[in-house]
Amino acid sequence: MKYRRILAAIAALAVMMTPVSCGKGNEKENNAEEVSVSEETTAAEKTEKTATTTKADDKSDSDSTKETTAKTDKKSDKTTATTKAGEKKFDSKSTVTTKKNSSSGGDSSSSGGNSGNNSDSSGNNGGTANNEQNSGESGGTEEIKEYTAEVNLSGTPTVKGSNVTVNGSVITVTRSGDYIFTGTLTNGQICVKTGTAATDDKVTIVLNGVNITNSSGPAILIDEAKRCTVKPKEGTVNYLSDGGNDKVNDAVIFSNDTLRLKGNGELNITANNAHGIASDDDVVVESGTYNISSVKSGIFAHDDVTINDGALNIKGGTNGIKSKGTISINGGKTVVSGGTKEEKSSIYASGSFSYTGGYVYAAGNKVSVPTFSETPYIVADIGESARAGSEVKLYLDTMEMVKFDPHNNFRCVLMLAPEISSGSSFRIAVNSMFSDNFTVSDGGNKFDVKFIGVE
Repeated sequence: MKYRRILAAIAALAVMMTPVSCGKGNEKENNAEEVSVSEETTAAEKTEKTATTTKADDKSDSDSTKETTAKTDKKSDKTTATTKAGEKKFDSKSTVTTKKNSSSGGDSSSSGGNSGNNSDSSGNNGGTANNEQNSGESGGTEEIKEYTAEVNLSGTPTVKGSNVTVNGSVITVTRSGDYIFTGTLTNGQICVKTGTAATDDKVTIVLNGVNITNSSGPAILIDEAKRCTVKPKEGTVNYLSDGGNDKVNDAVIFSNDTLRLKGNGELNITANNAHGIASDDDVVVESGTYNISSVKSGIFAHDDVTINDGALNIKGGTNGIKSKGTISINGGKTVVSGGTKEEKSSIYASGSFSYTGGYVYAAGNKVSVPTFSETPYIVADIGESARAGSEVKLYLDTMEMVKFDPHNNFRCVLMLAPEISSGSSFRIAVNSMFSDNFTVSDGGNKFDVKFIGVE
């Protein structure tokens, strides 16, 4: 590159030393030579600059690539860490434990009532409380593509697959896996008993349009399985009922360990013995539609009841939902009514009662109120017991939130909803008799209701 500059300089010097000639022709030739030298010099300089720029760009690109790679690797590390954290097993008690420390509220709000007839009329849900099932892991919309076994319950039960035994009308799941059931089973039972030798006792029971009755015990008994999920398949309607006088396995679905319910199907439960769904450990509702009618509690757990999503319509003969430990409601829509005995509640928790989201409408003689609530809650005491089957409407800021008909006499109504806030107005109507408007404040709100007339 340097020798070109030297040659260009010598050429320029030679031109400068040549005698100047008169006339336009000579001037034109001299200008042409100067332009040629100038263009050569410029081209040489451009070539040098281009090379320098290319080297700089190469270095810049290399540095940029390294930086991008570093950032990508760093982001990838974070993503990996997040994924690993997301794989942590769901702990139904974690929300309750977190919320206990910041709890506010008080003891149960109670009022008496008279016994009434046991109407089985279903409630109509309306207003903003209409629940839409969510897709994804919690919604359970993903369907299992391959099953460990497929069981047809109708007639003489048949099994296609493994880890299932048939003994008369008792079908037993013996190991971990995913099992799908179809058909009608009269006076029979699905039993899950994985055995202590099983290293992985995760069992999923998929109900694909079943009708199971058992006159002497649970329709589904989870005798031994550390993690069991009962899943009504999307698009199906299923029926379970029990009978007899079993004091130990005292529910239509009974589990000795934690029981999870998920899926976007519908499950109808009729408990003629005691409870609708019961567990000696936890009951966790992830999704699905559940209509429960029971002579005792609709849902009962010794440790914890957690509702994360789903639609529940519960008519309990004693309590609607009962936990000897804690209750945590984080989503979904729950409409519940309790029994006629004065000491019974539509919702009862002997420990903490945490509310973080979803809709809850409960009617009974008593109700446990939240010890922690993300939003203000409302309890309406109507003074005298209203008759079973009465139409109840609850209004928030003139909007009808729900319409339902408790199946037993009731006096106390609870409403939990994300829309409730300080300054909201609340109103209740029973059989078209309306109360006055009440103004909601932060925390717990107990309103003594007097009906002012028909509208």
